[in-house]
Amino acid sequence: MGKTHERIDGRLRSFIEAQSVFFTATAPLSADGTVNLSPKGLTGSFAVLDEHTVAYLDFAGSNAETIAHLRENGRITLMWCAFQGPPNIVRVHGRGEPVFRDDSRFGELLAHFPGIDPSPHGLRAIIVVTAELVRDTCGYAVPFMAYEEDRDLHGKRFAREDDASLDAYFTKKEYIATSLDGLPGLPLPLPPSTV
Repeated sequence: MGKTHERIDGRLRSFIEAQSVFFTATAPLSADGTVNLSPKGLTGSFAVLDEHTVAYLDFAGSNAETIAHLRENGRITLMWCAFQGPPNIVRVHGRGEPVFRDDSRFGELLAHFPGIDPSPHGLRAIIVVTAELVRDTCGYAVPFMAYEEDRDLHGKRFAREDDASLDAYFTKKEYIATSLDGLPGLPLPLPPSTV
């Protein structure tokens, strides 16, 4: 029922690029640490960079668990489910890295997301994932659900922020600079953008 793939291409690439939502899972090294699972959306915020590398835009939010876990150990799994069409689940297990706004690679990476204006969303980093294991499974128990449209609330909420007000927002939040488990999260103040 499951199949391992050597690379992200062809049918597999088409499938993950067509999905409106995906999920990320990370965890700290500590055995009693908090496992994090996050939904990701916003059309245009995900890109396949090559046959073994994917990336997504990390926007302002209420915590920074994924960033903290990646900074500690790099482990990440991404998952896509077919909510329409033939049943399918794809997982990319790999190593991830948050590329922050002051990184010399930031501008080049940002060019992979031409379909989205990141400015109204409080872009914090670009998460780059190198695949170590790519598998798909049946997804027979995943229900049919219809995509209607992206919510516009995130853009409306963060469009009124600049770097100074985002820093203030992040500083007020309990789990941005430090994770639930006390790991270093988002570097504050926000690094200046290289673009």
